[in-house]
Amino acid sequence: MNLSRSEFVDVTGVRLHVRRWGAGDAPVLFMLHGWMDVAASFQFFVDALSGDWQVIAPDLRGFGQSGWPVAQGRGSNYWFPDYLADLDALLAHYAPEGQVDLVGHSLGANIVCLYAGVRPERVRRVVDLEGFGLPAPASAQAPGRMRAWLDEVRTPPQLRAYASLDAVAARLVKTNPRLIAPRARFLAEHWSKPDGEGGYVLLADPAHKMRGPLLYQLDEVMAIWSQVRAKVLHVEAAGSETLARLAGAVPIDEFKRRFTAFPDWRERIVYGAGHMVHHDQPEEVARLIEAFCA
Repeated sequence: MNLSRSEFVDVTGVRLHVRRWGAGDAPVLFMLHGWMDVAASFQFFVDALSGDWQVIAPDLRGFGQSGWPVAQGRGSNYWFPDYLADLDALLAHYAPEGQVDLVGHSLGANIVCLYAGVRPERVRRVVDLEGFGLPAPASAQAPGRMRAWLDEVRTPPQLRAYASLDAVAARLVKTNPRLIAPRARFLAEHWSKPDGEGGYVLLADPAHKMRGPLLYQLDEVMAIWSQVRAKVLHVEAAGSETLARLAGAVPIDEFKRRFTAFPDWRERIVYGAGHMVHHDQPEEVARLIEAFCA
């Protein structure tokens, strides 16, 4: 196993924990994890790399060992543009000049794709692992969405506790049945911490469970994607259950027309994997990314 080094970087109002693998003079991949995940999630991918790479991956704000922003009396303080501001600050710290290669999974994929359109001059390659954006909502959903948010501000969500690390690992396997036991145990150790009462609690701010008050604006997202100058590689699990859930009653091909907004986009399908493609097929994902970013 390739061991990572831990660092802490102060960004926009929070201190982010950053994992670094590889030699400091090797080509760099900046990697962003998904929702309710941590940077250590990329360990299996790093172990599968055949070349010399330096991987820099933060725990996103409110996850892992990174700080939790203060809610300032308005419920959740997790507003999507803050993720872009955090990435902007991290790149200014680790790569203040030149272009970078960005890899993101799920939530992280949505972040890096938007960042590449907002700062197109800074990004050379983008790899999107199972990132699809969200369904395009009808404006009629706005009153209910705002009402639900107000209800959650009044009664914030909580995260459950687990009796043991084995229970945390079992929860991971329940979510992803393809996850083999040693990997589940490794992830459990980085995904949770002792709660002081003999059990374990997830390393995540419960406020992440809150739904935002604003609807997803697909037209705005596509307008940003249209400004991306980098080549974009979309990596998707064959028969992706996440894609099917997001598309709902909309035909898959129609849902994925949104990707035509990218000027230079290509797709690769990974078999024998689910949404956590980098856990299920790390060797194949590493091969695809190394070839694309070489």
